[in-house]
Amino acid sequence: MTSVSAQTTSQTAARTEARRRVSARVAGIAESATLAVDAKAKALKAAGRPVIGFGAGEPDFPTPQAIVEAAVAACTDPANHRYTPAGGLPALKEAIAAKTLRDSGYEVSPGQVLVTNGGKQAVYEAFAAILDPGDELLLPAPYWTTYPEAARLAGGVSVEVFAGIEQGYKVTVDQLEAARTPRTKALLFNSPSNPTGAVYSPEEVRAIGRWALEHGVWVVTDEIYEHLVYDGVRAASMPVEVPELADTCIVLNGVAKTYAMTGWRVGWMIAPADVVEGAGNLQSHLSSNVANVSQRAAVQALTGDLSAVAQMREAFDRRRRTMVQMLDAIDGVDCPLPQGAFYAYPSVQGLIGKTLRGKEITSSAALAEIILTEAEVAVVPGEAFGPSGFLRLSYALADADLVAGVERIQTLLAEVR
Repeated sequence: MTSVSAQTTSQTAARTEARRRVSARVAGIAESATLAVDAKAKALKAAGRPVIGFGAGEPDFPTPQAIVEAAVAACTDPANHRYTPAGGLPALKEAIAAKTLRDSGYEVSPGQVLVTNGGKQAVYEAFAAILDPGDELLLPAPYWTTYPEAARLAGGVSVEVFAGIEQGYKVTVDQLEAARTPRTKALLFNSPSNPTGAVYSPEEVRAIGRWALEHGVWVVTDEIYEHLVYDGVRAASMPVEVPELADTCIVLNGVAKTYAMTGWRVGWMIAPADVVEGAGNLQSHLSSNVANVSQRAAVQALTGDLSAVAQMREAFDRRRRTMVQMLDAIDGVDCPLPQGAFYAYPSVQGLIGKTLRGKEITSSAALAEIILTEAEVAVVPGEAFGPSGFLRLSYALADADLVAGVERIQTLLAEVR
């Protein structure tokens, strides 16, 4: 039998060899945990297993038909068969500026807009444009898995600021101030939040924005879930609440979540002109223009009405309440009602250290593995988003599957001892 120490030595040697072949910069990037969970669930389903997946953060609805029809028409136009400006089609940049004024009350010019290949590219390019090696990024946790990896790739250092369930998963100005150092360059702000569904009130947004302004801290604010809010809650935009911050604020957004367009890959950043120019230069070498057909579809999405969005939000709201009620009924699970996005983020700290079917629950990652193997339900453990002790479940799936999946979890966790 191979000893544990021998296995460890072998693994270390393998990692060393990998680093010789792959740059340290790229070798140090972790795989997207949410995509990994989704891929594993899909692989098991393809193998014939009745797996229900709560991992993917993507609407289960088709893209609205008018948007699809605009894309079909765009395919036949030879103008879309050629290179176009790397920073985005003028028509789309104008539509983004108009939509931002309509939805957020934030007036920007098309020249402040950079169209990107999805929201992830916007995140990376924002960090690359403002972070120098060693600059610190304050990162409220729980956080979306891509933020720290993109910051690391850009040379930045993420400083986690954790807000637990007792704070509604929202950080305070006092916490941010305690984490600030002379190396602090920027704050990542995400409301509505992935993974928690937390939404900061306008008063909370103003307080954080004024703190950032006072200390010369850039704010990168991700607003991609802006339309997915419930119970009369409003998603406040940072540069609207603190207009003086506009010169040191980058707004990230995209069509993926609002319009069920995750596969179309259209995102954007809104930033001061020098940041847009720098990020645009990077994009001109990195990827050139976003696919023109997708850009034309995005123009239709942003200039059309929001009736399809309202219908999707109504379904998400119904599923939100069902999921939270069912999860909160499980002993050892504490699930607050999220006010935005389409995720529940229950605390499972009450289960850590206990036993389930002969296996010790040592962490939320261990619990997620047990749930997958024993109940054939895929969830994402809290370790993907910061500290252990939590699970993220997306309620962007059919009502029947949602109920069946959570019922399996209820049945399994009833055996915890």
